Amino acid sequence: MNKPLVGAFLAALLLGAGAAPVVAAEPAQQAQEAASKTGPEAKAVTFAGTVALTNCSGSVVRSPDSAPTDPALVLSNGHCLESGFPGPGEVVVNQPSSRTFTLLNASGDGVGTLKASKIAYGTMTDTDLSLYETTSTYQQIEDSYGIQALELETAHPTAGAAITVASGYWKRTYSCDIDGFVHQLKEGRWTWKDSVRYTPECQTIGGTSGSPVIDDATGKVVAVNNTGNESGQECTDNNPCEVDENGEVTVREGINYAQQTYTMVPCIGAGSKIDLNREGCGLPKP
Repeated sequence: MNKPLVGAFLAALLLGAGAAPVVAAEPAQQAQEAASKTGPEAKAVTFAGTVALTNCSGSVVRSPDSAPTDPALVLSNGHCLESGFPGPGEVVVNQPSSRTFTLLNASGDGVGTLKASKIAYGTMTDTDLSLYETTSTYQQIEDSYGIQALELETAHPTAGAAITVASGYWKRTYSCDIDGFVHQLKEGRWTWKDSVRYTPECQTIGGTSGSPVIDDATGKVVAVNNTGNESGQECTDNNPCEVDENGEVTVREGINYAQQTYTMVPCIGAGSKIDLNREGCGLPKP
């Protein structure tokens, strides 16, 4: 996994004044660079709608059918849950939570605090994601801070698409393309399916876990950033390996990955309620 904040902070202390603190610099400049994508169809990708957790990154997201009066949802990783990593096969549903999130504006400035009412969903089985239901509605957030939620894409992403990973914790964006998709991505005890593989330019680090992966052409969220192979080991913690349909294993040192989010969109019903029995819902059940 792209280690949560605690791991990233300890690594920075152990390594001295290394790369970790540097990447938090100049958020406004990075937002401007992300907004200056070439091509007439490109959207301006900024930090608006992203959030910083105590140990990870995240974003306020909505489905295309969400109503302004629905409770806002915050998307992050399953391995970012305050209760710790869910075990293989474990699915967390409707668990109380009072977690807080720092909401960022387009320049990466913290403009307010959102509070969770519950963990609506969380797992590290087949995917690595968490959804928190907050005590604020989408309309309340927009009225208070002028910030709209990021919309979730409903279709499978496309190889070659230009993407931006926007980290609310580090206030840094990473720009690259979708290199392809991985049949099975294995890391330690966990296995994820149809994962997004980045081209080498997206060198995400600890603390970027849970960042939204945004399609530059549409401005919609297509995945959630979650891991990378750090030292070339095979299928170990922080060193995921790729397994194809024939069981062949490939290790790509220095390459990072994300988990697609389109399969969870049909699971979001009226009032932001997660219903795993809704037609088309692709999330694992308890």
